[in-house]
Amino acid sequence: MLGIEGAAIGFGLLLFLLFIGQHIATALFSVALLGAWLFFGDAMLRPFGTMMWGTLNNFLLVAIPLFVLMGEILVRGGVTERMYRALADWTRPLPGGLLHTNIAASTVFAAISGSSVATAATIGTVAFPTFRRQNYAEAWVAGSVASGATLGILIPPSINLIIYGAITNTSIGALFLAGVLPGIILALSFMGVIVVASLISPAVSGMPERMAPWPDRRRRLGDLLPPLAIFVLVMGSIYLGFATPTEAAGVGVIGALILTACYRSLNWAMLREAMLSTVATTSMTLLILVAAFYLNFILGVLGVPGQVSAFVSGLDVGPVAMLLLLVALYLVLGCFLDALAMMIATIPVVLPVVTHLGYDSVWFGIFLVMMCELALITPPVGMNLYVTQSVRGRGQVGTVILGVLPFLACILAVVALISVFPGLL
Repeated sequence: MLGIEGAAIGFGLLLFLLFIGQHIATALFSVALLGAWLFFGDAMLRPFGTMMWGTLNNFLLVAIPLFVLMGEILVRGGVTERMYRALADWTRPLPGGLLHTNIAASTVFAAISGSSVATAATIGTVAFPTFRRQNYAEAWVAGSVASGATLGILIPPSINLIIYGAITNTSIGALFLAGVLPGIILALSFMGVIVVASLISPAVSGMPERMAPWPDRRRRLGDLLPPLAIFVLVMGSIYLGFATPTEAAGVGVIGALILTACYRSLNWAMLREAMLSTVATTSMTLLILVAAFYLNFILGVLGVPGQVSAFVSGLDVGPVAMLLLLVALYLVLGCFLDALAMMIATIPVVLPVVTHLGYDSVWFGIFLVMMCELALITPPVGMNLYVTQSVRGRGQVGTVILGVLPFLACILAVVALISVFPGLL
């Protein structure tokens, strides 16, 4: 059991390093380096360069910067703002009014960006000025922005699902397909909560709003077609077998460039900003991925995954009880770890347990990403909470935390649904 004991100590050290503010990649690499040196001496330090090259020399990972660039171009080209206004025309009549626009816009933008943080920043920037003019309950506005943005890592194309597939050798196409239905169910459940809250307390929806004239509503409806066309272009090319996820991401970038050119917002300054932001995001993500692969390599050499699986096999615990334990584990970790760090750090240990219970790697990928969604809006570390508060620009982050609580319950309910009915994926 030396491997399990060492892994437990290493995991504790990882939590400590992250808690004191170390960068995720630094924390992962430090723990891996210490474990390699303690158990094997310098023999296991030498393969790092080769492993780093082998990890990054992967055609699949090229999809990450391409999907990020596609989202950046669409945001900076004004496509998202047009989309938000078009959706607002059609969600105003619902109980909850424009709150539904946050969820609907997050759903559509998630389908073309793959990033939760980008979704929160983009939708929040457009939403908050509008809501303040209508006197909506600010906690519900902030909660719908932060929670709706979590759909960015579930609805394909999702960067987190790409990373999970790369680590576990799971089909990206299968993961993308499996993420669609839970994403739609989750978006509808978010909107259902808003409807119920608005009917119970009309103050949630602020002042009654004047509907836009029908000609304007029909005209702006056309602004929904371009982002949906890009989504169909990207996902359709994957599922019809015309392109790999990486090639489909390249097609999406070309589509985004053509779209922004049609809107007359394509220029060198915009492209420069989009590319600089893409480089920064991709560099951070791939640095974390390299460190995670090295940590997983050390854990594998120590035999930790096999030992954990054997240990679980010897426990008299049923699948339901084990899943509840995993949910509790991720709820606790989500309070202290970034979503990506939580995902990468736990895959090599938890995946053998889940497969032993009879679930496949595709199901676990969706389950894990949904638990990462919880981490994104769980205090004190939830990234979306602070991005939303930053865009909001006033008050305390406690208002955002209060606003996400009903949506946290929705995510847990959908996790329970896919656990009871795994055939939904």
